[in-house]
Amino acid sequence: MIVNNDIVMDALREVQDPELRMSIVDLGLIYGADIEDDGKNIKVRMSLTSPACPYGPMLVTDVKKAVSNLPGVEKAEVHVVWDPPWDPRTMASDEIKDKLGIW
Repeated sequence: MIVNNDIVMDALREVQDPELRMSIVDLGLIYGADIEDDGKNIKVRMSLTSPACPYGPMLVTDVKKAVSNLPGVEKAEVHVVWDPPWDPRTMASDEIKDKLGIW
């Protein structure tokens, strides 16, 4: 099996923000994944709910672990980015917006 974007996002969907108890993918915190060398190397771009997020290091570790556990992945990197700033009004799924009361 060659890892593709859908497989990466499905794996990352299992990672939850510990405060909100919601998927970081559905929250819109995953900005994308670069898949190289037929899925052997994956670089994930993500943000956090805030620069001062106390769970940031744990979330980065969880993301790296989720991607590293995919079949065939030899190297997983996680890059925390702040541009664009995370905004749940535009980046979260409709289900998450509903749960957070954002409309």
